[in-house]
Amino acid sequence: MSTIVCGLDLGTTKVCAVIAEILSDRKFRVLGYGVSPSEGLTKGIVINISRTAESIREAVQIASEQAGIPVQAINVGVAGEHIMSLRHRNFINIVNDEHEITKHDLERLEEDVRRMRIPLDMQILHVIPEEFIVDSSVSVIDPVGMSASKLEATNHVVLASVPAIQNIRKSVERAGLQVNDFILQPLASAASILDENEKDLGVMMLDIGGGTTDLAVIHKKAIIHSKVFGIAGNQITSDIREALGVITEDAERLKKEYGYATESAIIRDEDIIIPRVGAWGSSRVPISLLTQFINNRMKELFSLVDNEIRSLGLKNKIRAGIILTGGGALLRGTCELAEEIFELPARLGVPMESVTGAYAAIEKPEYATVVGLLGGSPGTKIQQFKKITATIAEQPAATPVVVPEKDSTIKEFWKNISVFFKNL
Repeated sequence: MSTIVCGLDLGTTKVCAVIAEILSDRKFRVLGYGVSPSEGLTKGIVINISRTAESIREAVQIASEQAGIPVQAINVGVAGEHIMSLRHRNFINIVNDEHEITKHDLERLEEDVRRMRIPLDMQILHVIPEEFIVDSSVSVIDPVGMSASKLEATNHVVLASVPAIQNIRKSVERAGLQVNDFILQPLASAASILDENEKDLGVMMLDIGGGTTDLAVIHKKAIIHSKVFGIAGNQITSDIREALGVITEDAERLKKEYGYATESAIIRDEDIIIPRVGAWGSSRVPISLLTQFINNRMKELFSLVDNEIRSLGLKNKIRAGIILTGGGALLRGTCELAEEIFELPARLGVPMESVTGAYAAIEKPEYATVVGLLGGSPGTKIQQFKKITATIAEQPAATPVVVPEKDSTIKEFWKNISVFFKNL
């Protein structure tokens, strides 16, 4: 008996689906993955449902054909500047005869948080306990089974835009699938690349994608802050395009092939050929000039994040340093620039510890989110995801995902006409 899960990362530049078998808690064996161009999203927001649905359908179908397993429901990542997070503290009285804290009491605590007043256009995405306090004095990690009269909790509450979530759901359903769970992307990325010691000591993770950069700060193994910034890799590409007068595809290629996040990381400064459009012809510019455009935008991003964590008093809780992941972290010199701005050690985060299998292609920073989505919502046991539970032995081999055909209504009409005349 093998439990199968599927994660779907809706990025600005690509849509990625991964199907995996659960080996143990947070350990997975990848069975298949699929990547398709993202054409209906901008900065984590769906701007075209039909195109987004087509990208989802293509990515999931590729992954399903590789795995030989059909998929009906998926864990979907959520990002975008509409995401908000806050800290909320609440308490309940323990009313049973033994005054023993039960799992039902933890559910009562969460239900109480979900009744808090929030803007009408927002919904609660996650309620993640940071710590529990028993009888106003003792801080504990797991209070179940303890005796107490009162149980308090400090929670990390994540809010998301209702229209943004609804549009993602519509896109997934139009692709012929169901949403099993919505999961904040920085929490998913953190789950796949951070080890327990880092989370205990205090660590900051930055996932630099195409349209957004996701921030998560974790201390004492609890998430204490999360945020999504609208500056990422596509803004760097746009800066290069405007400054050098090249098309977007060439700007992206120049960034990946010759770009550095800081001039100190340049190994050899040489001239590169810039393909210009129209009557301008080709020209040459030094790598150091290209690096200046990249460096300015990366400094802006890191400075925004640094100001954020300083203003919240979180800087002194980050003892294990900075973990950089996502496709934008692959720019040479990114870790060096991060160390300069944050004055903390930095490393590249890769989801190698949590996945096995023959698909080494996803053991890269740009797949950190989709791997983390396999584990489900923070604080939720994987076994509770019954919508996507499957047994490999029960599934027919090499069965593709069943997706609705665009002209299914027309086919059904002619089928009915044919049956009518046959009966007549």
